[in-house]
Amino acid sequence: QVQLAESGGGLVQAGGSLRLSCADSGRTFSRWIMGWFRQAPGKEREFVAAISRSGAGQDYADSVKGRFTISRDNAKNTVYLQMSSLKPEDTAVYYCAADRGGSGLLLPTYSTEYDYWGQGTQVTVSS
Repeated sequence: QVQLAESGGGLVQAGGSLRLSCADSGRTFSRWIMGWFRQAPGKEREFVAAISRSGAGQDYADSVKGRFTISRDNAKNTVYLQMSSLKPEDTAVYYCAADRGGSGLLLPTYSTEYDYWGQGTQVTVSS
């Protein structure tokens, strides 16, 4: 059974920073492509960032490029999302996701491409 658990969300002022973490209890974390998605009330779940199995490859949504950084520590079975220069429009529930089957050069950016999901953590950015 795959279990993903997000943490690190909270309330922050615009311009501030937060670091989200996603920990997996399994033994094969390093085999998975990992991603972050977010969902605001009344909106579809949208892609934020993805990272390759080794961590060398990364992709970001245009809306967060230059502000967010995704990283992973396979020894700790953990993926991170460092968020800086936060804006009120970043307010959403942030979800961690894992893709077991990715094999192409491009990282997946659609939620349907991922196999496992965490419960989400709330990020609220005040103006």
